Amino acid sequence: MLLVPLSFLVALFLAVFLVRLLGEGRETWRHNGLFLALLALYVVQSLLVGLRWGYGVMAVLPLLPVMASLVPALSYLAFRDLTRETPGLDLGDWPHLLPTLATLLLLVIGRAPVDLVIIANFLGYGLAVLWLARLGPDGLVAARLDGSLRSYRALLLIGIALVASALTDVAISLDMLWSGGRYSPMVVSAATTLILLLLGIGAVTAGAEEAGEGRLADHEAPIRETADSDPRTTLPASTQSADQPASHEGVAAFAPSAKTASDEHRRLATDLDRLMSEKRLWADPDLNLARLARRLGSPARAVSETVNRVHGISVSHYVNNHRITEACRLLSQTDMPVTRILFEAGFVTKSNFNREFLRVTGQNPSDWRRRALPPPP
Repeated sequence: MLLVPLSFLVALFLAVFLVRLLGEGRETWRHNGLFLALLALYVVQSLLVGLRWGYGVMAVLPLLPVMASLVPALSYLAFRDLTRETPGLDLGDWPHLLPTLATLLLLVIGRAPVDLVIIANFLGYGLAVLWLARLGPDGLVAARLDGSLRSYRALLLIGIALVASALTDVAISLDMLWSGGRYSPMVVSAATTLILLLLGIGAVTAGAEEAGEGRLADHEAPIRETADSDPRTTLPASTQSADQPASHEGVAAFAPSAKTASDEHRRLATDLDRLMSEKRLWADPDLNLARLARRLGSPARAVSETVNRVHGISVSHYVNNHRITEACRLLSQTDMPVTRILFEAGFVTKSNFNREFLRVTGQNPSDWRRRALPPPP
């Protein structure tokens, strides 16, 4: 009985985040519809698991495999959108309905093979999701560069959870074969609840990052052009703590890549640096690799490879380094509050700003400002 409340608590946890994302408005619904649908599916599936294995409601039994068959494909499609310059569903995506249609057909003619279909479904899509992760965070060309690392981690979590679900089904099948299903109810209830929680956390993380959930909109201010706001400016050496690595001395002091950069890479890198400096693209909070590539007139893969080879870092770190340089300038030259500065620098959420600021400078913004400003007379 202890596992029954857990299943419903998972559903409640996911439902709360679903409502929060829905509250972001129609723009969020349009851009993150698949993640919203995915969260709704996880909520329903968690409730069905609780009803079946907690209260023995047999009426929901036919729904469980049908709903489960939708989870892998929808998970894959939601994260695939982050890897494409033109996201969205099209007519060519209809084969992703085949696992669900096959499940429905097998339920009508006989239940025995359904478990094999579900195992293959979760395992296949789990591996497909992990394949999307092969290019790293830069592979998520449609993800906001402000939080692409968290979206990438969510992608990995979803892939691992799908594969784990397939392996759990294999364990259940073996239990049915060897012990007549003695441990199956406990395994199904506990493992399914845990996996749905992991899947939900992945969807919540990615959906919230892409929706900019948590942005302090009423503090947002228009971006201003300033003569001394070149984002490539090196941070003052006086702000570096004694035990801080030399690589943090300046935001723009990028490490060279181990791979050789061609003349074409250097040319594109120069164009990118000029575009970032003159047009202040880093100040766009919704900037992603696809937008950056369109402004340069080059494929997203070429831009990513250029930044990796010339600067030795990911595109998200490259852009966020520019943003942190601007944030440091504002911290040292103005009395703006940190919550205003993070938006001026192009960040959307305070958590991402603090994480990136710590990565670049080794300090939090408040400590950095205290070290940068001279003591009062």
